Amino acid sequence: MKKTSFAALGLALSIGLAPSAFAATKSVTGNLVDTFCYSTLGAHGPSHKQCALNCAKAGIPVGLVEKGTSKMLILLPPKNDSAMPDSVVQKMESEVTVTGQEYRKDGVTFLTVESVK
Repeated sequence: MKKTSFAALGLALSIGLAPSAFAATKSVTGNLVDTFCYSTLGAHGPSHKQCALNCAKAGIPVGLVEKGTSKMLILLPPKNDSAMPDSVVQKMESEVTVTGQEYRKDGVTFLTVESVK
């Protein structure tokens, strides 16, 4: 009886926790920013475009500030051990729509870049 109860509890817990292990596909429209200048200096917009482009090329993480909010998602390349796609880097400080897998970890929201429009 104990074994069955423990097995049922284990199954219930694993089913309940399973959705947090999977990512959801999401499309987000917003402005591409370099996270260093945006977060530390508040720098963004057309006058900051070249700096943001240089920062992104140097490997500074790229953020997407969701349109109509102050929420920032950190963009990740489409797969591990790869660079941010040039289609993102070349559009720094522009409004785009990014579609990819959304992940949340310790209060931070990440979005893989599967497409950029």
